Amino acid sequence: MKKTAFILFCSILTMSGAAQTAPPPSRRSSPPDSTPQLLRLSLKHAVEIATSPDGSVRVLFALEALRQAKSRSAQSFSAFLPNIESSIGQRNMDVNLAAEGFSSIKLPAGFAFPTLVGPFNVFDARASVTQSLFAFSDILRYQASKATVRAVEADRAATNDDVSTQVARAYLAAQRADAALVAADADVALAEQLLKEAQDEKNAGSGTGIEVTRARVQLLNQKQLQLVARNDRHRTHLQLLRAMNVPLDVPVELEGPLRYQAEAAPVFEEAHKTALEHRSDYKAQLHREETARLTTNSVKFERLPSVDGFADYGTIGSSIDHAFPTRTYGIEVRVPIFDGGRRDERRVESQSQLRQTAATTRDLRQQIDLDIRLAMDSLESAGEQVKVSEEALGLAESELAQARRRYAAGISNSIEVTDAQTRLTRARDNQIAALYAYNLARVDLAQATGTIRQFVQ
Repeated sequence: MKKTAFILFCSILTMSGAAQTAPPPSRRSSPPDSTPQLLRLSLKHAVEIATSPDGSVRVLFALEALRQAKSRSAQSFSAFLPNIESSIGQRNMDVNLAAEGFSSIKLPAGFAFPTLVGPFNVFDARASVTQSLFAFSDILRYQASKATVRAVEADRAATNDDVSTQVARAYLAAQRADAALVAADADVALAEQLLKEAQDEKNAGSGTGIEVTRARVQLLNQKQLQLVARNDRHRTHLQLLRAMNVPLDVPVELEGPLRYQAEAAPVFEEAHKTALEHRSDYKAQLHREETARLTTNSVKFERLPSVDGFADYGTIGSSIDHAFPTRTYGIEVRVPIFDGGRRDERRVESQSQLRQTAATTRDLRQQIDLDIRLAMDSLESAGEQVKVSEEALGLAESELAQARRRYAAGISNSIEVTDAQTRLTRARDNQIAALYAYNLARVDLAQATGTIRQFVQ
């Protein structure tokens, strides 16, 4: 008997040990470098950095949300696993039999129950198990939890798409700022050349002092614009680094300037079909609607009977040396009858949530339609703007060249040169703005169709 009790006690201790879950790996961080190296970035490289586990904080949050959803799904699956408990105890007791009602029992003459019994010892070592054998609502709740995991996985992919779009926009803004600074430098260099020409004309006696002053004013205006462009370039580079979650003291060099890549105009029907197949936020919403539907059904089927099994085994006696084995096992059927109306109200609430989720799905589908149409219109308009700006830039350069020749020949004064110089500056700015708008429209269309990750490759 001692050996049996000892084995039972060891099994109880083994079953009562709690499994520890290993914590998620921590994000490794390297000590900051005192002299940051130049970071040469392509759009693909920038997106890869931002969507890595050490990149954007939004990516990290999405990963943690997925871990939480999987944990909740595992918790719901526990309804199908046995619930095992164990206990061991030694008690010393005094029992008042009169309080238990024994004094009211009639006994033969000469016999009577004692009022107080004890003290006496009770030793009990026991293991018990309960198991749900059938509960249809639990099955549906587990299916709903799996649908939630799929929704969170799609949300994580949608987060990656959003971060990719954010980085792509920041990268284009930095490219635009780089191009604007290059144009500003060219405008300053041109203004310095025109100032020198005005001074040479004055020294030769064919120019006037006001023309030199006008050229100097124009040079100062261009230098001010150059300072603005340089500050804007620094600002956009910082915003790009922040979007990538990279230290802000890292110098950045972008790969190539803004470009125009002529593409065939997309067809709306094909773009809309692609969006419904690839947009992660739409997939996530469909999974959320599935979750709401399964949850509604699980509440509805709570009215069905459920079947549970139970069993326990242990030893009980006055001490561990005088304990005897006892057991209990059986099956019970639970039939819900009335719970104060809570189940009916939960069913009404879940049905309302299902209708709300379905309406959100329809609204998102309409938003996808709008996003595609707006992106396609912007892409077409920006493409035409690029063509017009290129032609205008060529004409502005030709006009300035002619004005300089006329001024050098003494046919006109410097006002004509200054006006041509101003129009050239505006033409350069217009071309940069058109190229930026065109590439931004391409990013918007890729986001609208759910192909932003393919776009940045």
